[in-house]
Amino acid sequence: MNRYSKIIGITGSMYVKEHEKIKHHKNKIRELNEDTVIKAFKAGDAEIRVYFEETDVEVFVDAFSDEETIKKYLGKKFV
Repeated sequence: MNRYSKIIGITGSMYVKEHEKIKHHKNKIRELNEDTVIKAFKAGDAEIRVYFEETDVEVFVDAFSDEETIKKYLGKKFV
């Protein structure tokens, strides 16, 4: 299962994925296109962590979440 993060800040939001490296290197964080995340989410192979920078709140959303929750945090494109 792929794990993506949606980071919401004052200026907007972006999708990122953290790639794990071998133990003596730092993990790499890459910014992704929204369409890539939608494709994996609709296939049922993704979990998205919605992170609000201002309030430091995290919400986890996956394909089995309530439809209203998906619309609220991710948008209509994900349904």
